[in-house]
Formats: sequence, structure tokens, C-alpha cells
Amino acid sequence: MKKVDFQKLILFENEDYLVINKPPYLSSLDDRHEAQNILDLAKDYSADAQLCHRLDKETSGCLVIAKNPAAYRHLAIQFENRKVNKIYHAVVEGIKEYEQLLVDRNLVASAKGVAKVSKEGKPAQTVFNTLKTYRAHSLIECKPITGRLHQIRIHLAYLKSPICGDELYGGRPLYLSSLKRRFNLKKDTEELPIMQRVSLHAYSIEFEGLDGKKIFIEAPYPKDFQVLIHQLEKTN
Repeated sequence: MKKVDFQKLILFENEDYLVINKPPYLSSLDDRHEAQNILDLAKDYSADAQLCHRLDKETSGCLVIAKNPAAYRHLAIQFENRKVNKIYHAVVEGIKEYEQLLVDRNLVASAKGVAKVSKEGKPAQTVFNTLKTYRAHSLIECKPITGRLHQIRIHLAYLKSPICGDELYGGRPLYLSSLKRRFNLKKDTEELPIMQRVSLHAYSIEFEGLDGKKIFIEAPYPKDFQVLIHQLEKTN
């Protein structure tokens, strides 16, 4: 993987915070198997950088980085008090009509980093809204109230709306051949999914800066998510 140009990822910057559009397949924190990660890239850019939250390696979108300890503390308190508003977009299987649907199901995580719904787990709430329906899929807006491991992915699987490509939680990869009636694959080639990861993007985040003013940032879809939506639109 070629070295990521960190400056190109920046969506917002002031003296306290950076908000970046995290690319997919790049770990938030140090990963033994990877040459680079967001935290190291951020520290190269701003020496005291600290990640205020995390995104799964495959997930793209808004990630907030504090440039000083006071900024980090300020946002940590907002996360604790559930004052940070995060919105994710997900492409799920099936035609789903959700309007302010609250899923309130406790989650427990295993040592292997897989989570599941369990009464013994920690409280987890997510609100879902349908943004658009296609022939056999839906684009869903997900607003997590809590921040548990794989929360959105599991809550959607619980609703029998697994995210496309999320094979860990029952989502199947989405192939162009399943959308296009007259799809011909070149001889001796294997068809790859339109999007080779979980179809989840951290679309926006809103929090309060140290001056008390609201900071609201939206992250454009990365190329693979754009292509997926484009193909769904075309076959609708």
C-alpha cells in the first residue's frame, strides 16, 4: 500500500481538532500487520495528535483527531455524555422502510472481536431511517446512541437487514451479475463483489469545539461506495 497523503484526508481543521475522511482498509491504531495507520500519520502531521474514537479498519468516513490534550478531554466528555452526533450510511439487503426505528439490544463482545446480542451484554441503542430503497436493497441512515463494537452491523443483522458484504454478521457480497440481467463475465475470470468490504460509511459527525461552537462535518463517499450506489440507482 503506497503511503497515504494525510493532508488529502483532512475535511476540517482548527487549532484543536482535525476531522478526516478515513479511507477503507487503513487501521485507526497501530496494527502489527500494517506499515501505516491513522494515528502514526496524524502524529507525523501534528505531534500531540490523539484519536478521539475509532472506526473499524474496513469502515470509511469521519474520524476526529484531537491536536492537544485539552481538546481530547473536551471531546471524551461529550462522548461519555452522548453529546456527539454520528451518522453512518449502510447499504443493506432487502427493501426496508424504517422511520426513526430504535433498536435497543444489549451487546457482548468476545475476546476474538466478534459481538452478539445478549441480555448479559452492555446497553446499545441505534436509530435507523431509510434514505432510499432499490430493487432488492436499501440505503439506511444509522444513528448510534452508544458506541459498542460492531453495534450498527449487529443491530442491522438483528433486524434481518444485514449490511452487504458483512459476512461476519450474515451479509452477502453484492455482485454486479445479481443487479444486471444481461451481465457477461469475461471467460476464465472470477467475478468480484462491487464493494469488497462491509458497505458502511461514517457519513457525518457533530460535536462542540472548545469555544462552545458546534462543529458539523460530512464525509463524501469513497469511490467504492459511490460505485455501489451508482449501480443500485442504474438498476432501480
